[in-house]
Amino acid sequence: MTEAVGQSRELIERAARGDQGARRDLLERYRDYLRRMVACRLDRRLASRLDPSDIVQETLADAACRLDRYLASQTLPFFGWLRLLAAEHIRDAHRQHLFAQRRTVFRENTTPEFSDESAIDLVRHLAANDTSPSNRLMQQERWEEVKDALASLSPNDREALAMRYIERLSIAEMAEAMGISERGVKTRHLRAVMRIRAILEPGS
Repeated sequence: MTEAVGQSRELIERAARGDQGARRDLLERYRDYLRRMVACRLDRRLASRLDPSDIVQETLADAACRLDRYLASQTLPFFGWLRLLAAEHIRDAHRQHLFAQRRTVFRENTTPEFSDESAIDLVRHLAANDTSPSNRLMQQERWEEVKDALASLSPNDREALAMRYIERLSIAEMAEAMGISERGVKTRHLRAVMRIRAILEPGS
């Protein structure tokens, strides 16, 4: 268990005992993480109306109201629970401010779809780390192929790639969010990378 995870668990235990300072510290601990999560999922058309920090603030206020129920059950990892709440608020913002639904490769994920820019960044990063010729990956005419390749991954595999390369979470932070071991995170991440490269670079 990493020091950061240990500190979070200590705060959870203190919060469960009624320590108000621990409750505040526990929620604030994840503000920056949530902002990165929201930023890569908030539709770019909302940029002039909403800042990711607005969604994060709503999420943390909601979490504060629901915290007693969470502490009583703790059926999910705390970081994972906060991410689910943030996902709810992102979906609410999209429903409130956007009238037309768009096709997206991430619609079936448990978290809201990524913006096209974030999806492109994800594929660009994977391509940049590949030793095979991959310049063609980012050509506009292959964008649909790229989206289909991402859509073919399981939601968990897509989420693992996004956490690592877009949200910039460490392996330990990913493990905390997913509620699995660091070894399990590494296995899931490697599987996702290998699958998407096999699809986009057949025969390489």
